[in-house]
Amino acid sequence: MWWDVFLVIIGLIVLIAGGEFLVKGAVGIAAKARLSTLVIGMTVVSFGTSAPELLVSLKAAFLEKPEITIGNVIGSNIANLALVLGLTAVIFPIPVSRNSIQYDWPMMMLSGILFFLFALDGVIVWWEGLILILILVAFLVYLISNSRKSNKQLEDAEVSPNEIIKKINIGKQFLWLTIGCIGLYFGAVWLIDGASSLGAKLGLSDHVIAITIVAFGTSVPELATSIIAAYKQEMDISVGNLIGSNIFNIMAVLGITALIYPIAINEAVVYWDMLWMLAIFIVVFPMMLIGAKIGRISGSILLAAYCTYIFMLF
Repeated sequence: MWWDVFLVIIGLIVLIAGGEFLVKGAVGIAAKARLSTLVIGMTVVSFGTSAPELLVSLKAAFLEKPEITIGNVIGSNIANLALVLGLTAVIFPIPVSRNSIQYDWPMMMLSGILFFLFALDGVIVWWEGLILILILVAFLVYLISNSRKSNKQLEDAEVSPNEIIKKINIGKQFLWLTIGCIGLYFGAVWLIDGASSLGAKLGLSDHVIAITIVAFGTSVPELATSIIAAYKQEMDISVGNLIGSNIFNIMAVLGITALIYPIAINEAVVYWDMLWMLAIFIVVFPMMLIGAKIGRISGSILLAAYCTYIFMLF
């Protein structure tokens, strides 16, 4: 029991340190590659913080425990918006960029709807996983291309930023990014191992463990990264990371897992947990529109929704 608690604490510490390095490296790479911090948050940071979900889902699929795979993805998506975004907004009200409203939220909603439709027959198979991956690749190519064009126009109008960009050591930024991803990976593994062992000793089912303890554990990277980014006023990374992570969780994590192993889905999960996830996706949209920021009231509503969901689940 004490060893499990120790793993949870060490995992949290390593995750927070990993989030610090990840944000530091991502901002430098964004500037050097002439990408907006929103795009780097949607791509590099999101993939890095979604790595624990991918690891857990693949491991669960090979162990023939689909309830952990699905519960991990749905639980993480709910936690990312209702818990992480809510908590971050309560601490630091988060401005919302126009790109998040025009491109990122619609893609997140599309991924959620496709997830729901593919799950209706009780299984997600390889060709459905392939569709999810191809849509994600097309979206990322568009995001990067659009960002580079916009930043090129800014460079033509302003000469001074180029001097700053030239001084950035790209090797050092990739080193910070790599250290951050490694920290997130091992921190998540230790946290998940400790939390899952504690949950099992408390007599919880695989589904409940996955959608609460494991999902929370794999969402801690997003929580650490988002709070650190918000504290450093890198608000685009904070919002882009969370929305991007949800997109990656469905299109990359489920897509890759389904390519390797079909994912069975319980009917109760489709018509309960998945509907909660879609409802939170929808509720976030008007919050993004009102005042062009997610403030403390909206954050409190999201936190209340998360607590209600967890209470009803138990």
